[in-house]
Amino acid sequence: MRVWAGDPSRLGAIWDGTGVNVAVYSEPAERVELCLFDADGSETRVDLPSITAFVHHGYFPALRPGQRYGFRVHGPWSPADGVLCNPNKLLTDPYAHALEGDLEWDDSIFAFKNGSDELNPLDSAPSIPRSVVVDQSFDWGTDQAPRTPLYRTIIYETHVRGISMTHPDVPGELRGTYAGLASDPIVEHLLSLGVTAVELLPVHHHVSEHHLVKEGLTNYWGYNTLGFFAPHADYAIDRGHGPWAGSQVVEFKNMVKALHRAGIEVILDVVYNHTAEGNQGGPMLSLKGFDNPAYYRLSQENKRHYVDYTGTGNSLNMRHSQSLQLMMDSLRFWITEMHVDGFRFDLASALARGLHEVDRLSSFFDLIHQDPVVNRVKLIAEPWDVGEGGYQVGNFPPLWSEWNARYRDGVRDYWRGADESLADFASRLTGSSDLYAWSGRRPSASINFVTAHDGFTLHDLVSYNEKHNEANGEDNRDGESHNRSWNSGVEGPTDDPKILDIRKVRRRSILTTLLLSQGIPMLLGGDELGRTQHGNNNGYCQDNELSWYDWENVDEELLAFVRRLGRFRSEHPTFRRRRWFEGRDLHGSDVFDIEWFSAGGKPMTDDDWNNGLVRSLMVYLNGQVIPAPDYYGNRITDDSFLLLFNPSGDATKFHVPDGLEARTWRVEIDTATDHRRDAIVDTKDVWTVAPWALVVLQMNGS
Repeated sequence: MRVWAGDPSRLGAIWDGTGVNVAVYSEPAERVELCLFDADGSETRVDLPSITAFVHHGYFPALRPGQRYGFRVHGPWSPADGVLCNPNKLLTDPYAHALEGDLEWDDSIFAFKNGSDELNPLDSAPSIPRSVVVDQSFDWGTDQAPRTPLYRTIIYETHVRGISMTHPDVPGELRGTYAGLASDPIVEHLLSLGVTAVELLPVHHHVSEHHLVKEGLTNYWGYNTLGFFAPHADYAIDRGHGPWAGSQVVEFKNMVKALHRAGIEVILDVVYNHTAEGNQGGPMLSLKGFDNPAYYRLSQENKRHYVDYTGTGNSLNMRHSQSLQLMMDSLRFWITEMHVDGFRFDLASALARGLHEVDRLSSFFDLIHQDPVVNRVKLIAEPWDVGEGGYQVGNFPPLWSEWNARYRDGVRDYWRGADESLADFASRLTGSSDLYAWSGRRPSASINFVTAHDGFTLHDLVSYNEKHNEANGEDNRDGESHNRSWNSGVEGPTDDPKILDIRKVRRRSILTTLLLSQGIPMLLGGDELGRTQHGNNNGYCQDNELSWYDWENVDEELLAFVRRLGRFRSEHPTFRRRRWFEGRDLHGSDVFDIEWFSAGGKPMTDDDWNNGLVRSLMVYLNGQVIPAPDYYGNRITDDSFLLLFNPSGDATKFHVPDGLEARTWRVEIDTATDHRRDAIVDTKDVWTVAPWALVVLQMNGS
């Protein structure tokens, strides 16, 4: 086979229309073999002929798209130094654009022999997925990124597979696939909710952990990455095993193109903090075998062992230039080649750690902020990891938005009637300026959520006090035990109409709070349908009806309510302000942009805020005072609103305050009765708010 020198700057196996350039990084390698596989599985090995700056490279004019391949690395075996070159292990390409085949868990995939420091001589090739050469050419046509401003964004977190698996109007062959997510019934559903962006659980190619495979389970969520450039093959129509491997790439692009056509952005949940290779007891699949010390954080006391800030066994070494390049190349690839619109970084604090501490001035932030491709898309951090000092909510720099766990906890506490929750709830409702204003960020820094993939669904949040994770095979030890949930009086399913009514009202009140809070709302996919996981708050391994959306048993009343909430938020800039409330009279005009009142109709006092037993609250939002102009510099005005919150089990009388602009108010939303526009409230009237309910009054005549 003819082999030319090739180009070291193009990592991976890149088809250029004439041949394939192959390049991989490995500092310890003495030589690297490219392993080519025929359709019958036979293997041909060819040395990469050139080495430039630790990149082993060559150009193969005879290779074509669809070629299956892997690598074997020859070099020192020195576990004491963290160097693990073992040519008996077939390695997947860290830059592969597609992977084919399943990982088979057997003794051959481990670098060490029987848990010792000895090299394992077994050949792992029969058990390792194949990397695939891909032709990235694609007709994007007139595809345009929607570029929805953050302040107008409504995020819908969903799983590619779960959203369409049981939908009766999605053709059977499309269910659970990229094409299923982009099908007309699903897109129409998303648009009906006012969704502007889908945030997809990991679509980087991932594998299931050994303990799950032994139990007959899978890593459904996908937080166990093997390939940072490859769309997960199992979400393709032919599951990646068709006559032309790599079809998942085309199907992913078609999905993005269809969603963009509908005005919906695509945000990827990305897992650059760890990989599927685990710790010293884990398999050797890719990065370990190429350059273990470059790609992973190793213990300084014992380089046989791994530093673990992620709870998965390893942490990628973002202090090394090659790991940083891998991440940045991957991010740019998904933006430029796959046209995605943003990223949510899983356990992002782990990426920003220096020697140990989380560093706001780390290379991770520097590279992203300076990159002209990456710094233009939406960047969302999960601002914590499992290491000491890893909880960093509010501490990420400008450009970043954050999953606001303080919002989740504050809203959950408030709507279960917890004491001492009022002042914190007010901060969360108004955008969490206490967390973000100090660093020059705006309300859009706060990604507001009450439920997410990790934890209870909304239905379960109001139906269970305790987690019920027995199906996961860990004796209910896994998952969060402190959920800030309340079962509304009965644990789990019930026929009691009183309990069911409490749950219905509480769900509506929580959803209304979420959609009308300042900041960016994120809705957990399926909550609008009434989806339940029957008390399982850690469904990561449940690729079945427990996690899939139940389209046969949709709560139509709830769905209609959420659709109305989505429209309502989109229609009223009062609820999506671009700047913080000032909370005082503006420019000496005696006009306030926001005012707080007790249920008695009097302005809130310090005693009211500090009385841990006070929970009911009114907030006035002045739609005539929205300081940030629109794109064209025009002044933005809107209706004014009065929100009445009653997070208690008793009906509460609210005295509508006088002294505001309105003489009369119209009931726009009542989460207890769901009526609208059929009740008028005069200033100084008393309006009774039902238990656990929220009422939105809109200035009448506006």
